[in-house]
Amino acid sequence: MPRIRQADVEEVKTRTNIADIVGERVALKSAGVGSMKGLCPFHDEKSPSFHVRPQVGYYHCFGCGASGDVYSFLREMDHVSFTEAVERLAGRIGYSLHYEDGGAAPETSGRSRLYAANTAAGEFFRSQLLSAEAESARRFLGERGFDAGAAAHFGVGYAPRGWDGMLKALIAQGFTRDELTAAGLVSAGQRGVYDRFRGRVVWPIRDVTGQTIGFGARKLYDDDQGPKYLNTPETPIYKKAQVLYGLDLAKRDIARGDPRRVVVVEGYTDVMACHLAGVTTAIATCGTAFGTEHIKVLRRVMGDDSAAGEVVFTFDGDEAGQKAALRAFSEDSRFTAQTFVAVAPDGLDPCDLRLQRGDAAVRGLMDAKVPMFEFAIDRKLAGFDLATVEGQVGALRAASPIVAEIRDELLRPGYERVLARRLGMDPTAVHQQVMRASRAPATPGRQDQRPPAGGSQPGAEPATARMRLQDLPRTADVAIERDALMGVLQYGHRIDIDLLSRALAEPFRHPALEAVRESVAAVADRTRVGWATAAADAVREPYRGLAGELLMMPFPARDEEGALASAADLCRRLIVRGIDREKNELLGAVQRVPADSDGGRALRMRLRDLDAERARFAES
Repeated sequence: MPRIRQADVEEVKTRTNIADIVGERVALKSAGVGSMKGLCPFHDEKSPSFHVRPQVGYYHCFGCGASGDVYSFLREMDHVSFTEAVERLAGRIGYSLHYEDGGAAPETSGRSRLYAANTAAGEFFRSQLLSAEAESARRFLGERGFDAGAAAHFGVGYAPRGWDGMLKALIAQGFTRDELTAAGLVSAGQRGVYDRFRGRVVWPIRDVTGQTIGFGARKLYDDDQGPKYLNTPETPIYKKAQVLYGLDLAKRDIARGDPRRVVVVEGYTDVMACHLAGVTTAIATCGTAFGTEHIKVLRRVMGDDSAAGEVVFTFDGDEAGQKAALRAFSEDSRFTAQTFVAVAPDGLDPCDLRLQRGDAAVRGLMDAKVPMFEFAIDRKLAGFDLATVEGQVGALRAASPIVAEIRDELLRPGYERVLARRLGMDPTAVHQQVMRASRAPATPGRQDQRPPAGGSQPGAEPATARMRLQDLPRTADVAIERDALMGVLQYGHRIDIDLLSRALAEPFRHPALEAVRESVAAVADRTRVGWATAAADAVREPYRGLAGELLMMPFPARDEEGALASAADLCRRLIVRGIDREKNELLGAVQRVPADSDGGRALRMRLRDLDAERARFAES
């Protein structure tokens, strides 16, 4: 593939705010002057250690060490090539790229073509919803309370009953059979290649950035021998264990909520019903149980670093719904947010609840939520006859492990009292049984999944494998060198060029910080956008990670101007320190050289010049 002109690569990066790109996947909040932070998308953590500095176009995780610019972020998150990352961002801002061979933009390949194919298929399905054949699909939607406006908002479409209507339409647009097969849009049978979705209502499934990556389809006709719901198969861009339907629409209101609340429902129509009723943070899984990967995605979007957030699971009242709720409970410990269960009256799902009782009933469902632990306890007790002593004892043995798993020492005694009231037993006996359960081996599926302090995962590379800020000694010399490099990397483009050049000419005493200084000093143009990230990336190992941390650490200042003044002052202090070092060396030499000699007179003149120079920088 032809190379994109380097000038265009730099221009696209300059015009792109990295916080906008990262913020589509990670809830970011202020972390000091010019810095934002959130939960790292590259490793599981309970408290945010992932920092983004929009002004320098760089991100760095202080937990796992991941760092880079907006291109590396897209490459890591979406597994695209460098060229595809540049082309994707250029498309977002409407920038026309040029290639080194002088030709027009070539057809992209790989994942970009899969995204394009799904987008084209979505447009095809939406257009078909207006056809005469789609009357059954429109009736299906109307019977569930969804008009044309609702269908358009969620991108709902119709797949014609024919053999290959979509296939022909997309081939006419330039897609190949191989690309459509890789995208999961067509299948191969004895009669050849045919549309995967036929005679069905179709919902586009989008990733958190809003790109269509697959589809979910419900059958409409009795002669359809396929499953009731049919989804896109696993493809390079569609991983059902990581996809949440509706998250692209819900993420903004999730991040803005106070508290931040996510409502997990069971199907596409339930998501639609919730959003139309005003519960705009509803999402659903896509043909699979709610699991670990879904939680990771949600936690990043929520900014799940405190117990202030809420995750509300809604389930049908039937036995399948009860089992789904208990499966969700098995993953509850992965959330920092509080978890709840909401079951509608008469076991209605949100779609039916809206149809029968209106939008207010769907909103009221959130008020009827109960804590997940309480729900799980009640489900355990439901299998016992609490009117008998034997039933009470059996129920206590079954439910006590649930209470024992509550790590919050303030919550656990309260749930012990709840269990005692439910059973009609002495609270002391319940407490003793809970203590015995807490010493027993962990319940399968409910092991504590919280990562160790610092965000590292079991089996991860130890932090000592690379030099980090926390490894630097606590001395005055190291402090000034560290803080000066932070200031220069973050605000060097605004510091007086002569002052900055003079400061960077002074060698540093700590070898790790000296390696960073050498890289920064080697940059020819520190006014160019992205110079600091290039300097950090050019630092030799094992100090490259340290450079990334210096670039991303929140600089101690009230505002931008205060940070600039502090960074400039640190540069002057480095210069004064260098002058003092040279002066001390000259004072020693003066003692060894005759005062009336040419050498002695030259030394005294140099000392006088140094005193004047020191005074100028010290007083600035």
